[in-house]
Amino acid sequence: MAKRDIAVETEELREQIRHHEYRYYVLDDPEIPDAEFDRLMNRLKQIEAEHPELVSDDSPTQRVGGRAAEGFAKVEHSRPMLSLDNAYNEEELRAWDTRVKDLARRADITYTCEMKLDGMSLALWYRDGALERAITRGDGTVGEDVTANVRTMRTVPLTVAAAKLKKAGLPKDFEVRGEVVMPIAAFRRLNEQREAEGLARAANPRNAAAGSIRMVDAREVARRRLDLYAYFALTADGRDVFAHQSQALDALAAAGFKVNPKRRLAHNIDEVLEFINAVEREREGLPYEIDGVVVKVDEIAIHARLGFTGKAPRWAIAYKFAARAAVTRLQEIAIQVGRTGKLTPLAVLAPVSIGGTTVKRATLHNADEIERLGVLIGDYVQVERGGDVIPKIVKVVEDKEHPRGTKKFHFPETCPECGGHVVRAEGEVDHRCVNANCPAKLRETLLHFVSRGVMNIEGMGEALVNRLVDAGLLHNVADIYELDEAKLLSLRSEAFRIGEKTARNVLAEVERSKQLPLERVILALGIRFVGERTAQFLARHFGSLDAIEQASEEELQQVEEVGPRVSQAVREFFAEKKNRELVARLKSAGLRMTEQKRERGPQPLAGKTFVLTGTLPTLTRDEAKSKIEAAGGKVSGSVSKKTDYLVAGEEAGSKLDKARSLSVNVIDEEALLKLLTQK
Repeated sequence: MAKRDIAVETEELREQIRHHEYRYYVLDDPEIPDAEFDRLMNRLKQIEAEHPELVSDDSPTQRVGGRAAEGFAKVEHSRPMLSLDNAYNEEELRAWDTRVKDLARRADITYTCEMKLDGMSLALWYRDGALERAITRGDGTVGEDVTANVRTMRTVPLTVAAAKLKKAGLPKDFEVRGEVVMPIAAFRRLNEQREAEGLARAANPRNAAAGSIRMVDAREVARRRLDLYAYFALTADGRDVFAHQSQALDALAAAGFKVNPKRRLAHNIDEVLEFINAVEREREGLPYEIDGVVVKVDEIAIHARLGFTGKAPRWAIAYKFAARAAVTRLQEIAIQVGRTGKLTPLAVLAPVSIGGTTVKRATLHNADEIERLGVLIGDYVQVERGGDVIPKIVKVVEDKEHPRGTKKFHFPETCPECGGHVVRAEGEVDHRCVNANCPAKLRETLLHFVSRGVMNIEGMGEALVNRLVDAGLLHNVADIYELDEAKLLSLRSEAFRIGEKTARNVLAEVERSKQLPLERVILALGIRFVGERTAQFLARHFGSLDAIEQASEEELQQVEEVGPRVSQAVREFFAEKKNRELVARLKSAGLRMTEQKRERGPQPLAGKTFVLTGTLPTLTRDEAKSKIEAAGGKVSGSVSKKTDYLVAGEEAGSKLDKARSLSVNVIDEEALLKLLTQK
């Protein structure tokens, strides 16, 4: 393909990808499946790898760089990023409305009402339509340059085309101000990940967003899925672009920025209050945290007339919702034992209503958190419901009406579930039960083992697992493979009914699970820090569970995405004699202990590299890939001089042209099948 044609294809791909990123991340309305988006992105990456001279800073492939500079550079804002005065009730809001009218000498004031997102303010500088700098609020006058991290955010356009700028009415050099938030779903995923890695949970989405923006590794920022909601459009020297705030919001949306759709143009203070009340009713169901509504005078010309008071503008106010918090008494601290043996302290509270929900318990996370709060049993505490699943204690309340408690909590030295020894490893925040047969660990371990994404034993849900444990029929996961119809039917009672057909179905599922690949067995063992992806890498690298068991920490760290923490956890697991005995029993039961492809016979394609393109007559892309890999071959995503065969189907694309230009062997499905059967 001529260089000119490649350049044209490159720009077309970039425009397509930008369009689909906008549909997916900004509008939440994708037009194509993820696989098709990945195909476009991979093609662009391929072209840029082969033609580095075509790479541009605003290419979608360049969002994630390496590491940000240590000690972010200080940058002065084009105009101060000011905080807002607050109103906490209708009376205060109406008083503000009166002051605005008096100072503006106007009886008719129109307001824009916007969500007060609970995040971190940010300023984006665009020069000639391209993102030049991203600056944190800082002290309001000087912020920090966090451009490398902000470039990873999919809701931040790296470039805005001239046509879009013209349509939106924005100059080529402009500034956007907005709020960075971490969606509640992303916040929960972050805390699940941190807990799995033995790290302290993030306190709330706001702090998590602010901390993420200032991380050194931009790749980690990209994984956290932050959003930016734009709310101001300014010129390069900090002046408002539009005559009305509502126009600015519409223009930013037209230019491709994410603007919160939950906004309203209110023609009087009564309409403002209607919007506030509607938003407060919807608050619990929003995908992000808010703590109120921002009300701004819509007409920008009035802003100058109103001016400022101290560090806040008179033309805007934040109506703050009542905190989703309450004060109640901490009656006791209970201990919950999880699947990994982690002991989590839970505050048992006098029941209290918060945001329409009765709260009886709150998390205390670990011993460090109890120490930080200085909480005693019997204390009155402020409890808050935020973006996390479980309410949390914010602080101890101490005054005449709320006297302090007297009893200090001490972590137990023995597990409350089984009496096993409790340890706290050096450098870790958590206490753990080391008894492998702890009942609390057993139930959770069994449920993990049989779950859909692991060994997928359908019909063996929580009720059946609990009955089997209570009846003494399951002491560890290997006992599952010694169940029979008689044992299952022995569980029958008035409260728990299980028939012969159900029992046979469960046993059939147990038998079927023996055929699952090695990666599922590794995942099922419940080794700390070993999730689905790590289990796949371990299975592919070592090929058998025996090899993983015998591997040193150094050898384990040669596996993709396996670092010191994971390698140590794997070694600790297999150093435990009871765990090795468990693996031996699972092996005897007939579970797959070797990687499937290594069990196969001749590998006629060993050492050969294949690339697939187009639609094959009978095989799907995944089926063809599996057959090639099973025969010892390797499947690559791009054609190069190292490619041995290009397997081309109908509608073969540019890969076919590239293969021909490099004299790579081009074959069809029939020829591939012949290669697979050769000796």
